[in-house]
Formats: sequence, structure tokens, C-alpha cells
Amino acid sequence: MATCPECDAEIEVDEFDVDKGDQLSCPECGSNLEVVGMAPLELDLAPEDDEDDLDDDDEEKDEDDVDEDDDEDEDEDEDEVEE
Repeated sequence: MATCPECDAEIEVDEFDVDKGDQLSCPECGSNLEVVGMAPLELDLAPEDDEDDLDDDDEEKDEDDVDEDDDEDEDEDEDEVEE
């Protein structure tokens, strides 16, 4: 048995079926949990993967910035030709 750190619910977990670092969810509150200790079995809130999402968004923004810069360069070139 282990206790959910979010809602204090008792969670039945077979200690032989999990290893340190494994993730599971609380059947009561749905929180994502990670096994952080084996003897006694201890659970903590699992880290969220927001960093991956932010990295993807940053890459898309960088690509957009490059496209905008290209457009500005083309406009400057056209201005020079017209003069």
C-alpha cells in the first residue's frame, strides 16, 4: 500500500510490479504519480512534460521569425531597385 501525496488516498500497489521511477495514476484524484521509494513504497507527484511542449513552440516561433526577416530583406531589395 502507498499513499497519494495529492489526496491522501490509499493506493494498492504490488511492490514487485513496480520499480523506482515508474509512473502511475491515482484512482481517486487522477494525479500522475512517480515511485520515488521502494522500502517502504513511496509515491510523489510526477514531473510534468511542459518543457518539451515549450521547446516545440519556441522552434516554431524561431522559424516564423526567420520567415519575417526574409520578407523584410526582400522589401529592402525592391526599394533599392526602384530608386
